[in-house]
Amino acid sequence: MQKIKVFIDWDENFGAVSELVDGCVATGKTFEQVQENYKSVLEFHLEGLEKDEIPKELSKEYELQFEFTAQALLHRFDKILTRAAISRITGINERQLGHYVSGYRNPKSEQRKKIVDGFHQLGREFLSVS
Repeated sequence: MQKIKVFIDWDENFGAVSELVDGCVATGKTFEQVQENYKSVLEFHLEGLEKDEIPKELSKEYELQFEFTAQALLHRFDKILTRAAISRITGINERQLGHYVSGYRNPKSEQRKKIVDGFHQLGREFLSVS
């Protein structure tokens, strides 16, 4: 099964776009909503294309793989975890995290990796609880 990467960003709402399909964009107030909206928009978009215009990756069975920008990821958990907690799990200071959440600054790839790895580690710790 082909995996299609869809990028989720934040700007007043979540927004989804894939580099594979030009002009196919969806928004939503929640991550779940933007996922569903993107799936619907993509289906509608593909129905309107001629057979030879459909990217080969989408002409057979595929799975959408959603990837957050650092801003969208931090925004999604901003009301669930304090910035102090996120700072402890990522090793990035709270002020810098605030810049990333607001969009004032974008993290370099190694900082984004720290954020993602921190959330993955937190998830593993939650899963280890029985």
